[in-house]
Amino acid sequence: MNQKFDVLVIGGGNAALCAAISARRAGASVLVLEGAPKFYRGGNTRHTRNMRCAHDAATEILTGPYTEEEFWDDLLRLTGGQTDEELARFMIRESKDILNWIVEQGVRWQPSLGGTLSLGRTNSFFLGGGRAMLNALYLTAERLGVEIFYDAEVVDLEIEDGMFLAAKLKQPIGGASEIRASALVAAAGGFEANIEWLKQYWGEAADNFLIRGTPYNRGSILKMLLDKGVQDIGDPTQCHAVAIDARAPKFDGGIITRHDSVVFGIVVNKHAQRFYDEGEDIWPKRYAIWGRLVAAQPDQIAYIIFDSTVVTSFMPTLFPPIADATLTELAGKLGLDPTALERTVRDFNAAVQPGTFDHTILDDCRTEGITPAKTHWARKIDTPPYLAYPVRPGITFTYLGTRVNKQSRMVMKDGRPSANMFAAGEIMAGNVLGKGYAAGIGMTIGSVFGRVAGREAAKNARN
Repeated sequence: MNQKFDVLVIGGGNAALCAAISARRAGASVLVLEGAPKFYRGGNTRHTRNMRCAHDAATEILTGPYTEEEFWDDLLRLTGGQTDEELARFMIRESKDILNWIVEQGVRWQPSLGGTLSLGRTNSFFLGGGRAMLNALYLTAERLGVEIFYDAEVVDLEIEDGMFLAAKLKQPIGGASEIRASALVAAAGGFEANIEWLKQYWGEAADNFLIRGTPYNRGSILKMLLDKGVQDIGDPTQCHAVAIDARAPKFDGGIITRHDSVVFGIVVNKHAQRFYDEGEDIWPKRYAIWGRLVAAQPDQIAYIIFDSTVVTSFMPTLFPPIADATLTELAGKLGLDPTALERTVRDFNAAVQPGTFDHTILDDCRTEGITPAKTHWARKIDTPPYLAYPVRPGITFTYLGTRVNKQSRMVMKDGRPSANMFAAGEIMAGNVLGKGYAAGIGMTIGSVFGRVAGREAAKNARN
């Protein structure tokens, strides 16, 4: 461990492993430092299911083409234009090759999924989910000769004039308390598990946030890099945040706590008032706005209200819905004002217009005469039993990160590219995601920029 490695990768998720494999295949000696214990390795990748990649035709696992231009149009809409177009288009173009490259690293896909996810054409699903995908990448990295250590927390980075020199460890590994390398790839995630850091931007509301993913993404590497001259990018209040069950654990609840039932009912706050259009767009393009919407409500709590006609229309979650025969009794179980909830549902039902329901398209089932409107998939809530899910903001990852160029090379505060530092994954996702999210893009960012970062870091080390 006292040798100088060609490439040091800090992190242990998808982006880190893609970087490590890419660097090793380019001939570099590679060390991966994962701050989590082995069982919890992989950051948020453990909880993922799919990846969004451009492709020109249907395949064995995808039902149709998803062109670069369509991908770009989707990204442009969901970010509201808050994206680095050059980097975004580069990522989309590179994603076309990732579908095959990732298979070459041992990852397997499953046949496309239908149903309410509406992702069969655009997103490829990992056979066995994110943990199986991670296991495949770790196995490949180990077979290639990548050195991997767990519980390997980095407490300081030695950087001089934009050049990485060494990483200092909290606990010695193999007798070494300092790791030297010719190039660094930072792939250690955002700061979503650091509640005190979140509170700097969100105030006391952050105490009511639940963290969907790993408790190990505390942003320590990101903070070190920004403190030592790396240029930041991204709004610190922007993040991938979805509505998850309020009964979920504080950390690591994962995908099974997310609710996909919003489009089939209405969402009310603690005052039993609706506050946003539940049918604004196809769910995979809008599910990640609901965490921020709930975060803006009193006490950061909301309730999805629906009836018995739709209980089989969406993916079930870990927690059962709260149910009762009347809205009055349901309101009592939720701690809501029964009169207010009955009025909200009555007004909503009266505003629902006739239409042909189709959850796969922007249908003509809508409301008229109420604010906010429900512009699609609006149907009356009038068939008992009535059901509800309590939801809170579920933070997946934050968008404040390190600025990079197309080589995944970090950019310093003075505008110069770093001499030998690269970044991939959530720690630099803000370059592409100024705001908003669509299913699978996080994994695309990690895989594309991880592969590039590893390749470029190996080239840098050789030179």
